[in-house]
Amino acid sequence: MKRWVFAAALIILPALLAGCSDSQQTERIDGADRETPKAKTNLAEEAELLISAAASLTDALEDLKDSFEKTHEGITLTYNFGSSGKLAANIENGAPSDVFLSASSKDMDTMEDKGLIVNESRTDFTSNTLVLIAHKDSDSTISSFEQIDPASIGHFAVGEPESVPAGRYTKETLEHLNLWQPLQDSLVLSSDVRQVLTYVAMGNADYGTVYSSDAFISDDVKVLAESKPEWHAPIVYPGAVVAESKHQEAAQQFLDYLTGDEGQEALQKFGFK
Repeated sequence: MKRWVFAAALIILPALLAGCSDSQQTERIDGADRETPKAKTNLAEEAELLISAAASLTDALEDLKDSFEKTHEGITLTYNFGSSGKLAANIENGAPSDVFLSASSKDMDTMEDKGLIVNESRTDFTSNTLVLIAHKDSDSTISSFEQIDPASIGHFAVGEPESVPAGRYTKETLEHLNLWQPLQDSLVLSSDVRQVLTYVAMGNADYGTVYSSDAFISDDVKVLAESKPEWHAPIVYPGAVVAESKHQEAAQQFLDYLTGDEGQEALQKFGFK
């Protein structure tokens, strides 16, 4: 009888050990499966975003960079500032970018028509005003765009209308007032709105047109007049995730931040509407 019990034990024991082994192996496999998604999530949160942004946004975006990165661990921001038209053309030609922030609906419309942005991500995040500026020491008595006298102006700095939205708004304004053609000999075309600001601040141009946010950050210029909204297309700033971005989720997080309370506070601090 004892022999029979012992023999039965020898048969049952290996089966029990095999069962335990299978159970432990299953737990290890399940544990590995549970860890895999976590690793992927951490990887997805890490991204270096390249933001292609209108030059007029320079100071506001630099100001909010640290705050965004502190609240979005693993995401870092790198900026590429320039005229909206040139930035759009660069993206179309294959230049890397994750987010496009334009100072013009027209340029963003073109991007959307060509399938270069994620359409559902597009959002208008701020607005601006076109202003006429002169050097801070200028003795000009002009107080409205209507008072501009082409015969008395030496150099008038404006953004290049084909690629610089501020230049396009300026052209529309001056055409409305029948001043665009009379001013042709005085115009100094600039590559972006910040170059216009520099020309006037350094005294290389008597007058210039920039956004109110640009004039806001300079102690070397003064605002003489504001353009009326009905004289030009609405000055709104649309933003969108670039279709070819490899970090679309992180890019959308940046846009959400920009349209949220902290992003809007940073923009308003630098003169945006």
